[in-house]
Amino acid sequence: MEIGGSLLLVGCGKMGGALLGGWLERGVAPGSVTVVEPQADLAAGFAERGVNAVTGPGALPPEAAPEAAPAVVVLAVKPQQMDAVLPDYARFARPGTVFLSIAAGKNIGYFEGHLGTGAAIVRAMPNTPAAVGRGMSVLCANARVSAAQRHTCGDLLAAVGETAWVDDEALLDPVTAVSGGGPAYVFLLIECLAEAGAAAGLPADLAMRLARVTVAGAGELVHRAEEPAGTLRENVTSPGGTTLEALKVLMAPDGLQALMTRAIAEATRRSRELAS
Repeated sequence: MEIGGSLLLVGCGKMGGALLGGWLERGVAPGSVTVVEPQADLAAGFAERGVNAVTGPGALPPEAAPEAAPAVVVLAVKPQQMDAVLPDYARFARPGTVFLSIAAGKNIGYFEGHLGTGAAIVRAMPNTPAAVGRGMSVLCANARVSAAQRHTCGDLLAAVGETAWVDDEALLDPVTAVSGGGPAYVFLLIECLAEAGAAAGLPADLAMRLARVTVAGAGELVHRAEEPAGTLRENVTSPGGTTLEALKVLMAPDGLQALMTRAIAEATRRSRELAS
């Protein structure tokens, strides 16, 4: 993976750590990465892998130093911390540097307000399966981002899963609702499936095991399959069988689709509120 310079990772919690691990596995030179992580124990762990690790922006090279201009600044801090963190990195808003944010709810206009309208900014919405290399990230860039910078940012997110680009930033709100929150909906499905199994007479631990392994296996099956999900569903459904009876309930007008459509609409609405 070619970055075209150094990389500055601001925040290295679960998502930042997953990204860093993916980059190193893809061949990014540890010495080209600097991590700013306030937790000294985490910073020390990254240093053991050859990464430049500091606990605060004050330890970064002075602005005039040649190495002070990273090719990419990845902002991986929590959205509620961004107001306090971002001013320390505004000095990197210069030609040749792109800011890549994975903070939910912080739109491109927010970053332009802090970094200037001349800053190259990419906003990305990843999800938690990135921790196991199976994430889904959708990216959107402002007009200042070059083709090379788009390629670099896409590669950085592709290190932990699949990627897609949108030109309309407003689409990141339903993206947040579908893939950003999607893992939580799947985990809830596991909980509900296990509880239903227990209600049908299964021991609770067995019901949970069945639910977890079934959902994990079905996910892997759809991941490998070329057929659409609807075809896979039909393949499991025998005419007049038990699965069909369950699907009559789940696919009723007031069933799963209606609930999911309402849920995604509410999550999209809230995403727009947070970004306003």
